[in-house]
Amino acid sequence: MLVDNAVEGDSRVQKAARSAADAGWHVTLIGCAHVDAERRWRLGDAEVRVLPLAAVAASGGGAGSCDGSGLRGVSGLRARLVARGGLPLRAARLARRPVEHAEVRFWRARLRDGAWRRLEPGLWDYERVAGPVVDDLRPDLIHAHDFRMLGVAARAVDRARAAGRDVKLVWDAHEWLPGARPRRDNARWLPAHLGYVREYVGHADAVVTVSDTLADLLVRDHALPERPTVILNAPIAATTETSAPDLRKRCGLPPDTPLLVYSGAMAVQRGVDTVVEALPLLPGVHLALVVADPAAAYVRQVVARAARHGVGDRVHVLPYVPHRQLVAFLATADIGLIPLHHWPNHEIALITKFFEYAHARLPIVVSDVRTMAETVRATGQGEVFRARDAADLAHAVRAVLADPARYRAAYEGEDSPLPGWTWEAQAERLDALYRRLLTPIR
Repeated sequence: MLVDNAVEGDSRVQKAARSAADAGWHVTLIGCAHVDAERRWRLGDAEVRVLPLAAVAASGGGAGSCDGSGLRGVSGLRARLVARGGLPLRAARLARRPVEHAEVRFWRARLRDGAWRRLEPGLWDYERVAGPVVDDLRPDLIHAHDFRMLGVAARAVDRARAAGRDVKLVWDAHEWLPGARPRRDNARWLPAHLGYVREYVGHADAVVTVSDTLADLLVRDHALPERPTVILNAPIAATTETSAPDLRKRCGLPPDTPLLVYSGAMAVQRGVDTVVEALPLLPGVHLALVVADPAAAYVRQVVARAARHGVGDRVHVLPYVPHRQLVAFLATADIGLIPLHHWPNHEIALITKFFEYAHARLPIVVSDVRTMAETVRATGQGEVFRARDAADLAHAVRAVLADPARYRAAYEGEDSPLPGWTWEAQAERLDALYRRLLTPIR
C-alpha cells in the first residue's frame, strides 16, 4: 500500500492495511512525508514504513514545488517571501498568476496530460523516494491511496511487467479531484494533477472509492470499464480497546449539560465558525472540538472568536484519541456536528466522522451538503440546517435536544444502518476484490 502522508492520523489507510493483514495478506504500508529519517512500526501484522521526502530535498533532487508558495525563481527570494508572508507574499502570488495561466496553456498544448511534469515536477519526489522500495518488495498487488501515489504505483507495475512479473494495481480514490481545494495558491496545481491522474488511471486493474456518488463521477470522468467498489470510511465495530477516555469527563461537564461535538480537521470551509456563532443562541450548550493539534493557528482563531462572542467558557478543545477508541470517546456527547460549507467534494462525501458519530449513537446535525443531508433525512438520525446559517443551526440543535431519543432510535432495530456501516463489512469487500484480482483465470 502507498500513501502520500505519514500514515498516523489517516484512519482509512491504517484500517485498510491492518484488516488486509488480518485476512492473511503480507502487507507493507509505505508512507511518504517530510520526516528526518525513515520510521517503521507495525499495525497488527502489517508493516509500516514512512520514507523521508526530506532526503530528496536535501540531496537537491526535489523540484522545489513543495514550499506552498506557488513561486519559482531565485530560491533565496522565494524563501524570504514565504518566511515574511503577509502582503508581500500575496502581492508576489498575484503577480505570478498571469504567468501561471500562461504556463498551463503552453505546457498542456505541448504535452497534453503529461504537462504535470513541467507544472508540478514535485510529484517526481514520491517516485524517487518510494519507487525503489516498491521494486525491492516485489509485490503481487499495489494498493495506491489517493491521487499522488497513482503514478508511483503505475510505473512500478510497468517495471515489474517488463521484468516478467504480473502485478495488479488498485487505485483508492479518496476524493473527487476536480472538486478539491488546492492547499497551494497557484493556477498550475489542479490542471497538473488532473492530467497526472488521467495519464495513469488506465493502469488500474480496479478502482475503489468512498461513496456511490463518487463512484458514478469516476465512471463518468474516466470512462472506467467497471464501476468502482465502494469502501465506506466506516469505523471498526469490534474494538479491543476497553479503556477509552470519556469526552464529557474530559470537558469537566455533568451528565445533564448539553454537549455538542465536532471531531476532525479544522479549516474555514468546515464550518466550525458557524457553530461558534450559534452558541450565543443556545444558552447552556457546550461545544467540544476534538482536533489533531489543539495549539494550531486556526484552532486558536476559533477559540478567540468564541471569546469575542462571550461563549469562550463553553468551548473545550481536546486532542485526538486513537481511532480505535474514538467511537466510545464520542458517545457521551449529545449531538455530532458536521457544519460543512458548500464545496464540490463536500456535496458527494460520506465522511469518516459521519459514521463515527453514528456508531457512537449520536444524533447528527449536518449542513445541507447533498449526500449527507439526504442520508440523514432518509434515516431520521438527525437534522439538516442551511450551511453557514447560525440561526438555522441553532434551530436544528434545539429540535434534537428536545427529543434525542427520537433520533437515536434510527440506530436500533432491524432497519438500523449500522451493520453495513462498519469497517468489518468494508474489509470483506476489499479482501474479495484482492482475491478476484489475484485468482488465475482458468
